[in-house]
Amino acid sequence: MLNEQIAEIAERIRGLRITMEISPEEMARVADVPVEAYTAAENGKSDFSFTFLYKCARRFGVDISELITGEVPRLSLYSIVRKGEGTPIERRKYFKYQHLAMNFRGEGGKISEPFLVVAKYDPEAANKEIPVATHEGEEFDYVLKGKLRVRIEDHIEELTEGDCIYYNSAHKHGMIALDGDCEFLAVVMERGGKEE
Repeated sequence: MLNEQIAEIAERIRGLRITMEISPEEMARVADVPVEAYTAAENGKSDFSFTFLYKCARRFGVDISELITGEVPRLSLYSIVRKGEGTPIERRKYFKYQHLAMNFRGEGGKISEPFLVVAKYDPEAANKEIPVATHEGEEFDYVLKGKLRVRIEDHIEELTEGDCIYYNSAHKHGMIALDGDCEFLAVVMERGGKEE
């Protein structure tokens, strides 16, 4: 199932890139990966990180949900997602994302992407450097359950239930669960709204 989903997303990315006459080299720069890694992802030979998908969607001028599901969000006034019904996204080992506004397009485009995230506890990760990513905009993370170690550049913070962090996501950032699984709300926002 996951391999089928990867192939479908890869096909959408490749189709948009070709339609928009964007070179693989430019998309690799946009996604901040080597050209070989970009083409492997576009050909469905490797999985995508959330950051990769987010950066591709921004370059194509589409909602990230279009890349993931192939469907265009249609709701502009409001969108409700009942408990446990967010669109699941498994894009990173030990992390499960549930998109909480997949069907909302807003008026003039969304300015944020809200996710319910479950970071699975990996005892080996606690002794390793936290993997990092970057993407334009800002991010807000609010811990609902558990404990989260967050890295922003060279700063390390530990958050527990009720703690939150807001940061410029163009800086290197990453997180891991500590002492058990951690559930948190992550809201990824465009800086100053959508770019024209």
